[in-house]
Amino acid sequence: MFKHVPWASHEDAKPSEGNQEEEKSLTTILNIDQRGDLTLLIASIMASMRKAVELNFDANVALSSSPTNSKASEDEKILNKDTDPATADVNKLDEEKKLREQRQKELAAPKMKELKEEALRFIDQWRSNVIERIGSIVNSKEEASSQMESAPAKAPTINAAQDKKVNPIATEAEATDTALKEIFPPNDTPLSSLEEPTRILILHSTLLLLLSLEHYIAPSRVLLLYLTSSLHLPLSVLTDDEEKIAKGLLEAAKHMSGESETQKKAEENKHSRKWKVGLASVAGAALIGVTGGLAAPLVAAGVGSVMGGLGLGATAAAGYLGAVAGSTVIVGGLFGAYGGKMTGEMMDAYAKEVSDFAFLPVKDKLNPLTSTNKDSSSHEKDIKDPVSDSSKPLSPSSATAIDDPSSRRLRVTIGISGWLTDAADVTSPWHVLGTNAEVFALRYELEALMNLGNSMQAMISSAAWGYAKSEMIKHTIFAELTAALWPLALLKISRLVDNPFSIAKSRSDKAGELLADALINKAQGERPVTLIGYSLGARVIYSCLMSLAKRKAFGLVESAVLIGAPCPSTTGDWRVMRSVVASRLVNVYSDNDYILGFLYRTSSIQYGVAGLQKIEGLSNVMNLDVSETVSGHLRYRYLVGSILKTIGFEDVDLKAVEAEAAKLKKMDEEEEERSLADKAKAQGKSIVKGADGKILFDKDGRPLMEKVWKGGKIGEDKNDGGDGDKSVTKGKDDKEGADDEAARLEKEVQEKTQQGLLQGMAQKLHISR
Repeated sequence: MFKHVPWASHEDAKPSEGNQEEEKSLTTILNIDQRGDLTLLIASIMASMRKAVELNFDANVALSSSPTNSKASEDEKILNKDTDPATADVNKLDEEKKLREQRQKELAAPKMKELKEEALRFIDQWRSNVIERIGSIVNSKEEASSQMESAPAKAPTINAAQDKKVNPIATEAEATDTALKEIFPPNDTPLSSLEEPTRILILHSTLLLLLSLEHYIAPSRVLLLYLTSSLHLPLSVLTDDEEKIAKGLLEAAKHMSGESETQKKAEENKHSRKWKVGLASVAGAALIGVTGGLAAPLVAAGVGSVMGGLGLGATAAAGYLGAVAGSTVIVGGLFGAYGGKMTGEMMDAYAKEVSDFAFLPVKDKLNPLTSTNKDSSSHEKDIKDPVSDSSKPLSPSSATAIDDPSSRRLRVTIGISGWLTDAADVTSPWHVLGTNAEVFALRYELEALMNLGNSMQAMISSAAWGYAKSEMIKHTIFAELTAALWPLALLKISRLVDNPFSIAKSRSDKAGELLADALINKAQGERPVTLIGYSLGARVIYSCLMSLAKRKAFGLVESAVLIGAPCPSTTGDWRVMRSVVASRLVNVYSDNDYILGFLYRTSSIQYGVAGLQKIEGLSNVMNLDVSETVSGHLRYRYLVGSILKTIGFEDVDLKAVEAEAAKLKKMDEEEEERSLADKAKAQGKSIVKGADGKILFDKDGRPLMEKVWKGGKIGEDKNDGGDGDKSVTKGKDDKEGADDEAARLEKEVQEKTQQGLLQGMAQKLHISR
């Protein structure tokens, strides 16, 4: 993969005269005007990113662009010379006035004003450090800073929450590249006309310069996404480069880990590596763990050779990386090898409320060091050693963070399942994610989530749900929520799911707070994190983002995708969440999800339900309506991959998506068979199956049924669909029958949950080994 041998000797590393002439850097491939174009492009992109932060706190987003004074009366609006009385919708203008006043009041709250100030302060500090570092290489810090002050911010192409419809695209590459241009619109720059190898080298060099700040936080990656788009490069160029650099850095750290000076610096910095968002006070300064014992030629021949694989000179590459090129402490911190262990006090505070908390690697060979589960003692020790005992070098167990560089990445994706019916459901939905990022599944509260999953499965397979569903579709879901129009038969078995949902929802909120703690304390290193969750997994993300915002922890989360989220849909809550997400915040909803509506009926419905409706009035919030494909909450488990593909997510395994689609089809067939069987049973009949076990249908497509008597089955009959509804109605109005069914299902749920927990215990034992 790399064009040079990573570790040459001192003599081998010394370039010859010819090699010196061939070695490339930004100053040799770009003339002075082009270098100015580069700093101007980067400054303009960052100005646009700052503008996006401002828009998040703008009360006028998604409102009419009419010049009419928002404080004007209805008569004044009509008389305004810029308003056409013949076409003016005064009621709409008045409604927008009230909405604007409501938002202005919300934004005037002290906490919201403080959040805006801190968000802008963070982005400004990051911009300053980036432009100074870029300027120090391509021209001068003074010139670069001047360009940053005068750089125009590209007008955002989206000033309101987006509505995304399902629009299948032929290939994954087409989907991601289309999404790249839509979400990160290119800035006009003369650099886009350069030869492709030169443009690739610019991107490669910029990534190294950003890493020299001793972190790779979310805004840095967003900058690179805009840069990739502006240079008219496919997204794969950036993702491939990130993969190569991750491997190169860890390979370098692996070879340097035995240096005595490195160990000395690790000891010195053990107590000083406290949480920070990662902004060095002086860009590129060697603040942490600089290995002065490593001579510059060795650094150039080692890290530089690996990093120079795309044509950049080895010496230039090592120079761009700065202190990162010579410190295992910095590299280890970047990938979460140091400081990743949650403190004992922190874990004790949550132990009674959140159990089984751990990050489980989804792909083979991924490092399980990031587990913070107290039950997994071996993992706890692996993370704790480098921090708790600085007198020791990296232990073999701790060193696994760099033993297998091929599995490590510069980005992290965390998938969170919202309910379980099997221990494998913690990780199996996330196999649809590719290998461009390190993929982990968040495990938490196995018993609560398994109890919820089994309860929901039991509810939808019940006769009461079969009848209730036919009644519910006569009303909109919000009519059901607000007017309490739920069928009586369904309410009689509600105890089956109400308590499990309430418990799991509360535990999910606590898990979200703990996830925020884990990210703040660098359990996943100094890398951008993407969060994806469905059902209560999305609730965990909601809680996590709200906690991060409360603590002003910016720059940690790159993107967040909430699927079928049982959380509020208010603009205020999503504004807060958006403040700590550097790139995309996506709400996936279905107004046909009657299960979520039923589960949420006892919650604060006046604040809306994100999983049932779109989010209004925010910039860079994407809404994906999946009502046509999601008729029930349980379908989300198998639709994660197709949903991510629809929104142009950059790393989806299409084969795994197809496998999930096959599982969903099988689930639909089983559900349809259960429904027909329930309907037949209500009529005193049973469905007829062929030798292959499949239901037989007549020429009109109706299922064949047999009448059932106490003495056995006699004759065949066709289902006319009429008597069944009457029989079901009569049966479901019988309170004793509904109570008996609920009791039977509760017993089944308990048995299935215990079986699942036994599987979970076996999984824990396997991982701990």
